[in-house]
Amino acid sequence: MLTDLKDVLTRCHATLLQDALGAASLGVMLYVGLHLPVLV
Repeated sequence: MLTDLKDVLTRCHATLLQDALGAASLGVMLYVGLHLPVLV
């Protein structure tokens, strides 16, 4: 199982980075969206 996980991580490194950045941007948008009514 660990070798399978290593293989996935080595093959899809760029895709995993893009997915992580996308998830982080969604989190930021959610945070800003929830705090926007307080600022307006």
